[in-house]
Amino acid sequence: MKRRNRTVKAMKAELLDRAFDAGRDITSALDLTKIQRPGRQQRRVNVDFPVWMIESLDAEAGRLGVTRQSVIKVWIAERLGGTPRT
Repeated sequence: MKRRNRTVKAMKAELLDRAFDAGRDITSALDLTKIQRPGRQQRRVNVDFPVWMIESLDAEAGRLGVTRQSVIKVWIAERLGGTPRT
């Protein structure tokens, strides 16, 4: 995927706030090359499941039209009381 090189125009915070509040497009004033969403860092874990669990997860994933990983993430997030961040 090619990234567009875009020159970021400097804008004072007050002008940026006014433009945003007015519903104007402010993306030209933002440097999106280093954008990050907090709390989205990931770390890989390995978990061994019995075959019957994998089959049940796959059936539920198929019913919902999502991946097995998505089902696992949502269910664990629900159990932990958090919001899924897939």
